[in-house]
Amino acid sequence: MPATPVASSRAEANLAAALLLLRQLQRFGMRRLVLCPGSRSAPLALAAGLLEAEGLDLITALDERSAAFLALGCGRADGVPAAVVTTSGSAVANLLPAVVEADHGAVPLLLLTADRPQRLKGRGANQTVNQEAFLAPCCRWFGSAAATGMHAMPAHALQQLAQQAWQKALAAPQGPVHLNLPVEEPLHPPAHAIQQALAAPAPELPPLVSAPADALLADALNGLDPQAPGAVIAGAWRGTAAQLPAFADALQRWQQRSGWPVFADALSGLRGWPGLELVHGYDLLLADGHGLSSAPQLLRLGSMPASRRLQQWIASCPGRQLLITEQDPRPQDAGIGVSQQFSCGLAQWLAALPPEHASNETVAVNRSWAAPFVQRDRLLQQQLNNSLAAGCSEPALARQLSRLLPAGVPLMLASSSPVRDWESFAAADGLQRLVFGFRGASGIDGTLSLAAGLAISSGRLVLLCGDLALLHDANGWLWHQQLARRGVRLTVVLIDNAGGGIFEQLPIRADQAFDFDRLFAMPQAVDLSALAGGYGIPARPVAALNHLASALQWAEGQPMALLHLRTDRQADAGLRQVLRRTMAGLRCDSDAEHPFS
Repeated sequence: MPATPVASSRAEANLAAALLLLRQLQRFGMRRLVLCPGSRSAPLALAAGLLEAEGLDLITALDERSAAFLALGCGRADGVPAAVVTTSGSAVANLLPAVVEADHGAVPLLLLTADRPQRLKGRGANQTVNQEAFLAPCCRWFGSAAATGMHAMPAHALQQLAQQAWQKALAAPQGPVHLNLPVEEPLHPPAHAIQQALAAPAPELPPLVSAPADALLADALNGLDPQAPGAVIAGAWRGTAAQLPAFADALQRWQQRSGWPVFADALSGLRGWPGLELVHGYDLLLADGHGLSSAPQLLRLGSMPASRRLQQWIASCPGRQLLITEQDPRPQDAGIGVSQQFSCGLAQWLAALPPEHASNETVAVNRSWAAPFVQRDRLLQQQLNNSLAAGCSEPALARQLSRLLPAGVPLMLASSSPVRDWESFAAADGLQRLVFGFRGASGIDGTLSLAAGLAISSGRLVLLCGDLALLHDANGWLWHQQLARRGVRLTVVLIDNAGGGIFEQLPIRADQAFDFDRLFAMPQAVDLSALAGGYGIPARPVAALNHLASALQWAEGQPMALLHLRTDRQADAGLRQVLRRTMAGLRCDSDAEHPFS
């Protein structure tokens, strides 16, 4: 193998190096590359264009921030790192919001940023910034090509750089990796050289060297006693759709063995799973100090659920708390002490347990302990059906949509009110689906682009979103051509309540000493249907919830479509308060003789 990529000029050497780097990443499994405009990144752009013929899914993007969120959505859905290519300078800074979310959410992501060579740094040259440091606090690993330019790197060094980046992105915990790639001028090879590069045979690439697997735990139960009462807390699912069935199967086997109830977060992917006995309405049942007292012991799965009431209930547990994560060794207890955390995954943890020895009588006793949880949840669901049967409120929308969406159609919930309403008010008899949310940093930037990335990986998606979150990423509508080209469908259900509805739930709304809307809600005078129309997106108003089914059916025929519902944020805030007060006081027949009422 030659010491450097074969080329007759520096511009051709740049292209050869870019081709070698991207081919190696593609060989490891990279499927998608999101390309942003730029001149310094020209060799990477040309290489990506040439590699489309070799199966690379190339997605072009105008806005670097949106591009990074699209790639983040792709990686969240299928677990495969997508790459983002940018030019140098402030373009790199625009990647940071998505990188923050990828770090928190353990989503694999590759950032390939072109740069000036070191000889131009710190000398006042145009578009030279300290971009090496922009993303560093949130990245799993930082790698750089040669300071003189990646054209000067030996082939094996470029291949090793690609291998390190790929492995670091997928190592536990998965996350973002930044490759900074200095490129020396000239940047643009002649047309004949581009054609020659395409025709040239690809060099042989060394095999991928796998990292050694971690040794498994010794005492897997670590003090948990499946023969005594307890509960399971399932947080947001961070794996792929293909990995979820094995996780759910392991959870079912644990429930059969222990008889423990499962408190399933709205983002767990477990709601509606056949055979699992779940508690859905915990956030309402535990409100205002009412409800059920502490569980003697807890098996916690994944990250901490978002419900503060559930967090308080978890903190009140007097016994052992064992936390199992899916290949994420970072602390996930949110400051609530756990006796032990294992990152081997639930299925592997269960396989390491001693043979089952709990008798049918033991399981029956534990189920009897859990019965009030399940009974109160059923009563709660009946009461919610009655309370949310009429009107076009945000809680009623969550309940209606959870029943209308066909089984298996994935859903993304925007941060703030949509994800909270789904947690509390989605129907327990809704069908199972993957539900995505990005609550690691709980930002609203990039919402529409995240949904587009999820849709590209999943084939179809529905996004439930507020007006400010949608406006914050209006450039996300530009993805409609990419979705149409791939036969992908994304339906956006917009809650337009003229501002940040989540702030209506703050305990300061009644204070008239300040302008609440100006300081908190921040309504914007934008017609969001007209704005979408300016991007070529069809929109349809939904005046009442009984029109929602037909509107969803209409949207199925569009690559991207907007369903526009207007709600009253002040009235909805009042409705939530009423529901929390009334539902928290529910009692079932067994409460009188049960120690947990």
